[in-house]
Amino acid sequence: MAVAKGLSLSSTSPDLRGSILIVGASRGLGQAMAAEFAARGWSVVGTVRAAATPLHALAAERPGSVEVETLDMTDPDQIQALSERLAGRRFDIVFVGGGIANRRPADTMAQVSTDEFVQLMLTNVLGVMRAVEALGPLAGPDGVIGVMSSGQGSLANNTNGANDVYRASKAALNQAMASYAGRHGQAAMVLMAPGWIRTELGGPGAPFGVEEAMPQIVDVLLAQRGRPGLRFLDRFGQTVPW
Repeated sequence: MAVAKGLSLSSTSPDLRGSILIVGASRGLGQAMAAEFAARGWSVVGTVRAAATPLHALAAERPGSVEVETLDMTDPDQIQALSERLAGRRFDIVFVGGGIANRRPADTMAQVSTDEFVQLMLTNVLGVMRAVEALGPLAGPDGVIGVMSSGQGSLANNTNGANDVYRASKAALNQAMASYAGRHGQAAMVLMAPGWIRTELGGPGAPFGVEEAMPQIVDVLLAQRGRPGLRFLDRFGQTVPW
């Protein structure tokens, strides 16, 4: 896997502006990504599951540059309907985020309930990959297809045996993206490992804030344009071991 270095990019340079589709942008990292791209002059289409989300507030602040679409990516019919609504449009980046963690992260595979395990895999793996398959083609020829993974999806870095279920979902997502890349090797693709960030999912004890991390994440995504192949990268542009 190639290593991409982080870049310092101007938010006002016209040649760096473009369009992005963000699946899972109602809150947390997805909403922060939408806000960062919008601040850089990009056109943003973001998906949410409910009304009155922070993304709706961002769209109200930036009419004409931020659009809101409704999508539950665990529902394949909704994914197909969104694909049809956006047919004919092209995006410089298609990024699929969203995801959940199990209620008790310390649960082992023997302890987690079957229902919770299935819901986690449906959301973090199957839903994401269905969205990638349906919406990835909306990325232009030099576009980027990105997915929010996690450093916890790394097999090599799993030395403490914690967070069994969440780790398994992200490792499965990485493997599924590797299969996708095998069929679409001409596209630039990124598995993003953002690090432990203070969000609703990351919790208040995380060492880094969204305002610090998101510009770095966006810089790494922008650096992948025109670079075919799948890379597993952290927010500094360094390769994460598989």
